[in-house]
Amino acid sequence: MSYQSLIEAQRTFFHSNVTKDIHFRLKQLRKLLAVLKENEPLLYKAIHEDFKKSEFDTYTTELSLVYHDIKEAIQMLPKWAKKKRTRTNLVNVPGKSYIIPEPLGVCLVIGAWNYPYQLSLAPIVAAIAAGNTVVLKPSELPANTSVAMAKILNTAFEENFIKVIEGGIPETTELLSCKFDKIFFTGSTTVGKIVYQAAAKNLTPVTLELGGKSPVFVTRDADIDNSAKRIVWGKFLNSGQTCIAPDYILVESSVQEKLLGSMKSYIEKFSYSFANENYIQIVNERNMKRLSKFIDKDKVYVGGKIHEEERFIEPTILRDVSFADKVMQEEIFGPILPVISFDSLDKAITQVKQGAKPLACYIFTNDAKIKEKILQEVSFGGGQVNDTLMHVVNYHLPFGGVGDSGIGSYHGEAGFKVFTHYKSILEKPFFGEPNLKYPPYSKNKLSWIKKILSF
Repeated sequence: MSYQSLIEAQRTFFHSNVTKDIHFRLKQLRKLLAVLKENEPLLYKAIHEDFKKSEFDTYTTELSLVYHDIKEAIQMLPKWAKKKRTRTNLVNVPGKSYIIPEPLGVCLVIGAWNYPYQLSLAPIVAAIAAGNTVVLKPSELPANTSVAMAKILNTAFEENFIKVIEGGIPETTELLSCKFDKIFFTGSTTVGKIVYQAAAKNLTPVTLELGGKSPVFVTRDADIDNSAKRIVWGKFLNSGQTCIAPDYILVESSVQEKLLGSMKSYIEKFSYSFANENYIQIVNERNMKRLSKFIDKDKVYVGGKIHEEERFIEPTILRDVSFADKVMQEEIFGPILPVISFDSLDKAITQVKQGAKPLACYIFTNDAKIKEKILQEVSFGGGQVNDTLMHVVNYHLPFGGVGDSGIGSYHGEAGFKVFTHYKSILEKPFFGEPNLKYPPYSKNKLSWIKKILSF
């Protein structure tokens, strides 16, 4: 079956109105949860073959988040999908107004390689909950996880409802040439622009979950030891291959040495390695070479060693870095953490604002005025005060970027909304309508209209 015929088959199924039924959606969500849990051993095995990622990290950073998504959708779907009454203005009295959530149709989800399960399956959960059909194109870079997802989903679901298509750039390019009702992409800003351009040809709405250089501000009044522990954990989780990982640190110069020393201590304490099951491989040789160019040996404070055959880069901290350095010219997306000191917070904020808007920002401070200043002046997708990464697991918070770091947001109800059109309806009876809007017009009618419209 060609991609076009697959899409048409899904569109025909969608137009049958089966997916609009709430009970159907709930049944499919429960089925998805069941087949994922049933196939956990396969999922663990596949991702370990791709990254040496442990069962612990796979469950905590991938599967548990997907399971939470599914369970919340099951619980909240009747409320999310309910017709919502709204106020009716005076000019439309008598009448009633309401909003009907309706699914968009046939959706394309393009997953990312760094969290291959979470970033492929979480959007699918939202799409199913909203009543759509889905074509999933997982990343081809972690090949075993792609095979695993295709095997599980293509076996469990009919292809006119959910279909996983494997492949690389040619397959993705062909899919993007087809007309979908929604495209959801997670990946780099560079590829995001290509997806956006392709979608524009068909006026297809998009959600782009991208990335960027996410800064960390550390001020002299922060709890430095706790700040160091939380930064180290957030940075080196998944070997730094996290879209919201701290990309670089801006630390007040008076506490720089203390922060550096504490971070070094925690790196040693956490003892990152494959054997300890708390570290993973860099995704491929190309990214290994890209990351190795960022390591200036003269500025290495901790780490810096590379083992190419194992695709392993030690947790690395660079000190005395400037915004002109190579490591500051693009998103790092690996276990390398540059540290830049500052004396003027205003100048540090200005430097951040001169770059593209990041996906995340982290602020470590006990000063409420400093916190509010950074929150108000720096534009970013989302973030935290005095911790890293954990905002992504609060499903009451929409997750997404701004500017170069993305378009739109998801998780929880925000995910349902991303795959939904809200249809506005005004319903009026055949009686009780004043004759003001109909000809012949008069000054008296205009006077009354002005009074009514002024409310």
